[in-house]
This record gives sequence, C-alpha cells and structure tokens, in this order.
Amino acid sequence: METIHNPIIKGMAPDPSIIRVDDDYYIATSTFHWNPAIQIFHSTDLANWTLCSYALTNREVNLRGTNTPAGIWAPHLSYDKKSGTFWLAYSHMQNMAGREFNADSFAVWAKDINGPWSKPIYLTSIGFDPALFHDQDGKHYASILEWETRIGHQAPGHIVIAEVDLENGGITGNWHRVTTGFTTRGCAEAPQIYRHQDYYYLLIAAGGTGYAHGVEIGRSKQIFGPYEPNPTGEPIITSSPRHLFSLGDPDAGHFEMYNPHSLMQKAGHGSLVHTHTDEWYVAHLMSRPLPHTKLNPLGRETALQKMEWTSDGWLQMADGSNLAKMTTPGLTGSTEISKKSSADDFVETFNNEKYDSRFMTPYQEQSATWVNTTDNPGKLRIYGNNSFFSQVNPSIMATRATSLDYTTQTSLTFYPDHYSEYAGLGLYYDSNNWLFARLCQSDSGEKTVLRLLQAKLGERIDDSFNEITIPNNYVELQINYHLGMAQVMYRLTETDAWQQLNTIDVSYLSDEGVNGEPGEIGGFTGLFNFIGAIDAHQHDSFADFDYYKVKNNNGGVFNG
Repeated sequence: METIHNPIIKGMAPDPSIIRVDDDYYIATSTFHWNPAIQIFHSTDLANWTLCSYALTNREVNLRGTNTPAGIWAPHLSYDKKSGTFWLAYSHMQNMAGREFNADSFAVWAKDINGPWSKPIYLTSIGFDPALFHDQDGKHYASILEWETRIGHQAPGHIVIAEVDLENGGITGNWHRVTTGFTTRGCAEAPQIYRHQDYYYLLIAAGGTGYAHGVEIGRSKQIFGPYEPNPTGEPIITSSPRHLFSLGDPDAGHFEMYNPHSLMQKAGHGSLVHTHTDEWYVAHLMSRPLPHTKLNPLGRETALQKMEWTSDGWLQMADGSNLAKMTTPGLTGSTEISKKSSADDFVETFNNEKYDSRFMTPYQEQSATWVNTTDNPGKLRIYGNNSFFSQVNPSIMATRATSLDYTTQTSLTFYPDHYSEYAGLGLYYDSNNWLFARLCQSDSGEKTVLRLLQAKLGERIDDSFNEITIPNNYVELQINYHLGMAQVMYRLTETDAWQQLNTIDVSYLSDEGVNGEPGEIGGFTGLFNFIGAIDAHQHDSFADFDYYKVKNNNGGVFNG
C-alpha cells in the first residue's frame, strides 16, 4: 500500500466536496471572486489530481464588485444514481457587511462532469454552504447553515434540513432546525448528509475557518433528527485537538489554537467518500503557514485522511486519533502514487488557440475582447483595462500559487503611450493587495521603463527609486518567491544575465495579512501569480506575452 501525501490539491482549493462515480473520483472547490467559477478536479487513485473543468462558465454569476472573501462559496458535488445525474449546489455570497452574510444558493446539474451544466436552480437565501442528499426512496434534501442575526442567539446559527424540489427550485415543506453543532467549538456550518447502514450521518465544519477548524459528526435514524453527537465530544478531524469552548463566537481566527507541532493547520470542512475498494476517506481543507508565522499565503488547500467505522457505528480516522496528518494510507492494492513536485509546475507557450485552463481571472470573465491568442498567433495578447485596485474589469490572467518556494517567469513586448498604461508580471491576492513588476512610461513620458507597483492593504506604493530603462520595449521578467519574500529579476535579452530590480517582503499576501480585523482572518482565498495589463487611458493598448512559467522548488519541508 502506497502513501498519499497532503495536500493532494495545492494552492487555493478549499471546501472540497468529493464524490466517486464508478472508479473515478471528483472534487469541487470554492473559487470566491475568481472566474471561471467552481473548480472540478479528477483522480483515479486519490493521490494525483488534475483540473478537469469548471462548473460556472457561461456568466451564470456576476462577480464584479465582490469584496474579499465573498463570491462563490462551498460548492457541494453529488451524484444521483437513479437518474445518472451530477448535481452541484453552491452559494453566491454577495454581502458580508454588518455580519449580515447575504447569500443566494443554487443548484446546477449535468449528465457529464465536464458539462454542459444546467442553468442555476434557485434553492434558498436562508444562509450559506448548501448540500444536496439523494435518498434511497428518490426524495432529495438540502442541508445548509441558517444564518443567525438575532441578538442573544447562538451564532452563526442552526444547521437546517428540508426536502428540496430539484425540478422547480425551492424547498418542499419547512426547514427543520437540527443542531447548532456537535462539540463546544461552535461555528457549525457546511452540513452534509450521508447514509450508512441504519443511520443518517451529518458531517459539519466547526470552529471557524481558522486555527480551531475541525470536522464534526452526528447521526440520526430520521433525516430530520434528532441527531446525536459523536460521543467523544470532539471533532473527528482537526489540526488542533486541544479542547475548545467557543459557543457563540461566530467565526474568529482562533490564533491561540495554532498547533506548533503540526505542519498542517486549519484542518476542517470535510466531505466523505466510499471508495471502489470498500474503504473510506474524508477530503478536507488545510493550510501551510510560512515558517515561524501564522500567515498562510497559499490559502486553504485540499487534504485527505483515511477513515474507518467503529464497531458502534461512528466514523474516525484510521489511526484512531483526530489529528490530521500530512500523509495517509493509500487505497488497498495501490501502486506507486507519490505525487511529484513537478506536477504543479506550469508552462504555457501560447502556440495554440486555447491556452491552459488553469488560468483564472478575478471579478470579470475571460473574453476574447481583452485576452486571446488570435490577434498575434503564438503570443497571448492582453488588452489593458482597469487599475488592479478595481473589482470590476482588471485584465489579469493568473494561476494559483502552489508552493512556498517557486519561480514565475514571462517575457513581453509593450508600447505604452500614456502614463496610465502598464503591463507585466506579478503576485496577486485581491484588489487591495498585490505586487506588479510592470513596463510603463517614465514620468517624463520620454521612454519605457520597468518599475514596481505595489498595493498593500489598499495603499498604492510606486517604487520610483528602482527604475530601469527598457530600450526596445521588450523585457523578460522573473519573480523568485521564497517563504514570503519576492525577488524581482529582469533581463533585456535571453542571453543577458538576470539582474535584480528589488526584493520585497510580500508575506502580507496571505489570508491573515490582508485587511482583517483583530482576531479575525482577513481573507480565505489564496495567493496567485499573474500576467496582466492596465490601460486607464483609452483602453486601447495591449501587451504581447511570449510565455508564462511557474517552477516549484523543493524549498524544504514546508512544501509538503
């Protein structure tokens, strides 16, 4: 039996929902303010996963103006065996101000995991994190967190279940409040229903999506309860097994629950799968902080733990503990499945009309009107649009950072004719937090130069003291990211030696480093690498990129 190494999906891949159909496994993950929305990954061995598609690709959702970390939350993937149909439920979190957390939840369906997916079917606006359960009698149920706004009531609210009408939308009958959590960690959310032998099992996330995160379980012989909690009174999976009483805390970072003895942090929000080898696993989110910090640039990634059923019908980790591990036993009879670090490397030379599907764009959709390989074949042409502070139309083509030690690189040609036109390579968290090595006009307008532009907690920082003249409007750029530091390099021809422009501390480009309140996590998305262009002049300038590469290095144990 081989070993599965966590994370199984590196970089921004949180809230994993896992299913099996025959011998194929699929995981759907959250995408927040990024398009295309809802990543779907595929595997045949549970260890090696590839992005196979996205679910929302036809403007089913408008993410312009989305504040971090709202957008598309916690997609739940299911398969109705009776009809041979894939179902995907998700929430569109539209507002988090005033802790109102206004979200609309929908479901889409498809006969093939790669689509086409149906138009969204409205489910509810009662809360967020919906999941669908297809019972043996043909009935369908939705479970979700009912968001609590009343003073003096336990936040964030109740887990509720209702029969759902998947043909016409909405629910049938009433919502049934079944629990506010199965432990004292509080912050119960992301409920998912499973049937095993004589019981319905309710798997929920708890403790907030920070360092106290965990997976909890309860069971009932009736789908609407009452649900009895796991008799241990603790999560069945967590990175921090120490007991915590946090009832009423709606969702704090719980930095005091950081476990200094674990490389994996924040393990929680899990989903269960029964394998074709008659084994059980839970896919769950996790994080890998920068060394000696509580900053997580890669956001929340996907991990896997092998599980087992006890003699009295409770689910637990196969090793008998509840501490999430960086490795877990693979499928029985599996051969060599150890994932190579090169699997997450990225090389795109833009020689085909379709570019790599792993490219994502914040807020706006990818469209041939602003990004394509046809206007100049063999290159990716990006037309400049809004400033990167914009949450409307930033011209950004980005990929998830998947390591804490890597190099990203590109070359481009760009002819700016106004001081508001830029193009280049950078690191991006959201509209208030990014680093951009860009070609632009000098302040006098007499030449093209290379300069760094930075957004830090919403502040614009233009590094005018480190400016390099670019005589032929062509440059090759490289960013060496190592444990929160970004070394920005350049060269004017492929035969030149690399020169350093500057080195910047970018550790703030992390979930905890961006615009958070004290004790709270500012975001829970993740760091991206990107190429892009800005034109706040006439929206008519463009840059031609020759290639885009990301090489992950083996920079120590923190790469997993």
